[in-house]
Amino acid sequence: MNDGAVLDDLSKVADDRVRPAGADDSIDGVPPGYVARPSSTDETAELLRVAAHHGLSVVAKGSGTKQDWANPPSRVDLVLDTTAMAGVVEHAAGDLITIVRAGTTMTDLQSALASADQQLALDAPFPSATVGGTVATNSSGPRRVLYGTLRDLLIGITFVRADGVVAKAGGRVVKNVAGYDFGKLLTGSYGTLGVITEVALRCHPLPTTQTVVSIDVPDGEVAADLALGVLRSQVVPSAVEVHQPAAGPVTVIVLIEGVESGLGARADTVQELLGARSAIGDLPDSFGHYPFGSGDLGLKITTTLTGVGPILSAAQNLGHRHDVPISVRGSVAGVLYAAMPADSDPVAAALVLAEMRALAATYDGSVVVLTGPVETRRALDVWGPISGLDLMRRLKDQLDPDHRLSPGRFVGGI
Repeated sequence: MNDGAVLDDLSKVADDRVRPAGADDSIDGVPPGYVARPSSTDETAELLRVAAHHGLSVVAKGSGTKQDWANPPSRVDLVLDTTAMAGVVEHAAGDLITIVRAGTTMTDLQSALASADQQLALDAPFPSATVGGTVATNSSGPRRVLYGTLRDLLIGITFVRADGVVAKAGGRVVKNVAGYDFGKLLTGSYGTLGVITEVALRCHPLPTTQTVVSIDVPDGEVAADLALGVLRSQVVPSAVEVHQPAAGPVTVIVLIEGVESGLGARADTVQELLGARSAIGDLPDSFGHYPFGSGDLGLKITTTLTGVGPILSAAQNLGHRHDVPISVRGSVAGVLYAAMPADSDPVAAALVLAEMRALAATYDGSVVVLTGPVETRRALDVWGPISGLDLMRRLKDQLDPDHRLSPGRFVGGI
């Protein structure tokens, strides 16, 4: 590879927004060769065509809040920094739809929508995360109970294939890709199928007021029973979150939103369901955030409703048995996140992971290692058993036959 020729060809597309990579540009510990910062879908397409010509591997990067999620890429020649593709393209407030560029931060998007008393009803643990990165990692939170997940809120997507071809799918677009629901396929694909440049999203009105009812209980089974009681009631909560620290009581947090006139009666009903010790208060700062911090080992656990209690109990028991503090937080709707400290013994972490996966499988669920020290992730099976892997590989071969987009980050080394 002629480094000078590569840099010249990339610079012809994005001029002064292309440079050799530096020490701070590594992607999850893997150093790249070049960094380009395209300002549009067309520039992204041209850069990917140059990358294809030179056989460069490409990783898209937004604000970098989740670059240490999943597997590290097997190689990185070119980093596509999407942050210059920012801003709201359109906000059709009357239709509750917005079209936004991928490099827009979640904070900036919510601020723009709030000016019209609307929101993207999605919890954002990392406010500086970009919209594209949020889609690529399929990030959702406890408000999924009322509003659904990102896959439910995404109605259209524009992306660039590995060969530089621009494709559009879903609503509010001109050219649709036939045969696949690419909005759903690219959500959670970690940049392995295409580089997302623009999305169309469903908005919701901002609630005029909200109330939070919470209670501390001694263990996860009790917490799950109470939380599920609220979920199955006529209260229609926006979120029901459970928080089980490594030690101490488990907290159930119920978020109720709506018009002020009806909120009091709904809060009273929640208090009756949770019990006399429940209290009305403010939404805690930890609401909708992950229990793991930078460097910690973070897991995503999916389960049916009936599996929430057993999984909470198992996390506590496994922590005691393997001497690994495990905290769990998430939605009683069946998506929980668990954390183990960064310095956890990898052998103990592997044993915890294996037992949690076996339990989750009995409730039609799974356990994925989202993040953690690179050495620990390399020693673990990050994704676990995944159904439909052959189909995923065929799709990857169709869209990226040379496997140059985020190689190795996704399931089965895709």
